[in-house]
Parts: sequence; C-alpha cells; structure tokens
Amino acid sequence: MTPQPGQLEALVAIADHGSFEAAARVLHVTPSAISQRVRALESLCGRVLVTRTAPCRPTEAGAAYVRLGRQTRLLYDEVRLETDPEDHVVPLTVVVNADSLATWFRDVLTTAGTWDDTALRLRVEDQAYSAGLLRRGDVVAAVTSDPTPVQGCAVETLGVLRYGAAATPAFVERWRRGRAMDWERMPVVVFNDKDGLQHEVLAARGVSPRVVHQVPTSTDFHEAARRGLGWCLVPEPQLLPDLGAGRLVRLPGRPETTQVDVPLFWQRWRLDSPALTRLTDAVHAAARTHLRGTDRKPPGNLSH
Repeated sequence: MTPQPGQLEALVAIADHGSFEAAARVLHVTPSAISQRVRALESLCGRVLVTRTAPCRPTEAGAAYVRLGRQTRLLYDEVRLETDPEDHVVPLTVVVNADSLATWFRDVLTTAGTWDDTALRLRVEDQAYSAGLLRRGDVVAAVTSDPTPVQGCAVETLGVLRYGAAATPAFVERWRRGRAMDWERMPVVVFNDKDGLQHEVLAARGVSPRVVHQVPTSTDFHEAARRGLGWCLVPEPQLLPDLGAGRLVRLPGRPETTQVDVPLFWQRWRLDSPALTRLTDAVHAAARTHLRGTDRKPPGNLSH
C-alpha cells in the first residue's frame, strides 16, 4: 500500500502548525480526522511519525514523509497550474545564504519577476542549516557550500564566491605597522557568531582579535566596512566597485592569506518539476555571470 494524499497532507499540516488541532483548523476537518489519518499512515509504514508533544514534531522517519507530502503538493500545484493557469500559482521555497542574496542571486530575482505563475519564497539561513531544511522538505532547493547531497536531492556546482580582506584607506593607515598590519589589535567585523571567515584569516596568523564587532545583515556588514568600523572579508561583487572608487582597499599580504574562496552548490529536489527546473536554470545563469570557476576550492564556512 502507498500513502494517501490526505494522510500526507495531515502530516505536513502538523509539521507546519505544531499540533493536531491547528492542522485540523487549516484543513477544515476535525482533530479526530487528523489523528485517524496520521495513525493510518503510521500503521502503513510501521513507524511513529509524529512526537505527541507541544509542539508536535515529525520524527526522523516522519520528516521523510513530510518531504514526500511537500513534493506531492508541488506536483499537484503544477497540474492545477497547467489546467487552470489563470487562477493558480506554484510556490517555491528556497534557502539562500545572506551574501548570495545580497549579490549574485539578485539576478534570479530579476528573472523571477517575469514569471506570473510562480511565488518565490526565500529563507535566509547559514549553510549549516540548509541540509536540515531540505531533509525536512521545508525548502525545494538551497544555495549551500555543502557538496554532500541530501537524500532525494541532486547537487549541482555553481561556482566560487571570493571574499577579500578589506577596509577603508584611513583604517589601513591607522593600523599599519611597517609593511604589515596589526592583525591582533585592529578591530574586525563579523556577521554573527556563526561567521568563521575572518577568524580563518586570523588563525592562519596565530592571533585572536581584541575587538570584534557584529553586524548581522549583509548590506549593513558591507556598509560597516565602508564606514571604517573594522576590517572584514567582503564578497567580491561588493568589493570590486569599492576598490575601483577608492572607498575600500585590500589589506596587505599574499592573496592566499587575505582571500577566501567559498565553493557554492545548488541542491534541489530530484523531481520532474517544470517550475523547479526553470528556477534552476535562472540560478545557473546568475552564477555563470557573477561567480568564479571551480578550479580552486579551499575550505570555507559560508556563514553570511
């Protein structure tokens, strides 16, 4: 026997809303009906799929069925779009790291703006959480630095996002010590506690920073560097215009000690979905325009 659409729908609703009662309200049925559907699905697969806690959460086995339910919903949405294009829209939820969204991924938004039949729903998360979102079926695709495929997903190489250590000219002069910089004492800007890029550069020099500022949005993080708050690793699409205008300068040192290259990958559900394929094509087009090739892939943490 195979799961019934109503059973999967009930499980997804519980995962989305946290309780049998809330799922019942969303689906316009009784809590008893939701409970019966979930028990039937659990009997079918021989596993507990939902923890009866507050809030209710899918178990590890349940997460796989939640993903199946969301995938089924996407396929149904596309069938409805094909048969009733005037009154139906296909939603696509995607997780993107903040730096990509602030730079090269904006071309995807431009392209998606021409689609009248798709609702793009973006989630901004650190790459460490992308796999979990894919595994649970919360998103259909992810921009990530993790090349290991999540079960049920395909992984495609996008390219390399290069970061350069930079600061304002006045900041560099203030902290210059001969031909080198006072890496330990000069202030550094990080995105948040998960941002390890700047610390990679410092660790290679065997120093710990004395002053660490946190600025947790990509636009303001970039602006903080331009305002002289500290030095940081700036994504190349933001950095190059500032270098040309003289607003920022690269910190002195060999490129391998002042640059970090982060390889990016596109993980997507392995589904024959026209909407997801069209989105994938747009992502690859933007990556080809803005990202570097993949011949050099030093390790890096895609944290902002």
